Amino acid sequence: MVYSQKSPEHILVVDDDPRIRQMLARYFEDEGYRVSLAGDGREMRNCLETQSIDIILLDLVLPGEDGLTLARDIRARSDIPIIMLTGRNDVVDRIVGLEIGADDYIAKPFHLREVLARLRSALRRRQPQAPPVRSEPQSEIYGFEGWRLDIGRRQLLSDNGEETLLTTGEFDMLCVLVKHAGRVLQRELLMDLTRGRNLDAFDRSIDAQIARLRRKIEQDPSNPALIKSVRGVGYVFSARTSRQDA
Repeated sequence: MVYSQKSPEHILVVDDDPRIRQMLARYFEDEGYRVSLAGDGREMRNCLETQSIDIILLDLVLPGEDGLTLARDIRARSDIPIIMLTGRNDVVDRIVGLEIGADDYIAKPFHLREVLARLRSALRRRQPQAPPVRSEPQSEIYGFEGWRLDIGRRQLLSDNGEETLLTTGEFDMLCVLVKHAGRVLQRELLMDLTRGRNLDAFDRSIDAQIARLRRKIEQDPSNPALIKSVRGVGYVFSARTSRQDA
């Protein structure tokens, strides 16, 4: 009997510093990943057009088009996970990156083990759950206001059956909100439940994720009816939900 072996996941590192590119390439290859390298936007696009990439590590400061511009372009075409690498300490850049659709950010200088942990976490969130062996419900499904959230298949479907594409971070955030509908959730708790790490005192990534979600599921994002803000505390998912296991 011949067993098929899963091919290694493919990482694209986009950074204009050749030393950083080579350091990350050696480290990830030693961990069993396949790695491609790009020094600017042109090389990045060429790689995306010719190869199958599972995740992108994208530097913020690049020659020509910067990382924010490239992240916006990637997110307009694909939901591939993006982790921003930034040497800047400006919280505005971090917020803009997350609003555009980046899944995470890592400030330079970084520890290689931290980069690996963040990368594995992003890849894990993107992978669909394996179907159960026994004859049990195939997926955990919730309905709300005409939407159908299939957690096992990681899909959000509208009332006419069309799929709304969410990034890994957006999907995880929506799952937490729906599962805790009616309960006010603090930002710190949302960060713990969706990312598994503590909230930086200046980190507004939760607000960025919520803003992006509202633009995708609210009829009027400026006057949200599903995800409501609780001043000084956090957010509450106010829609009535129903469990619809398949």
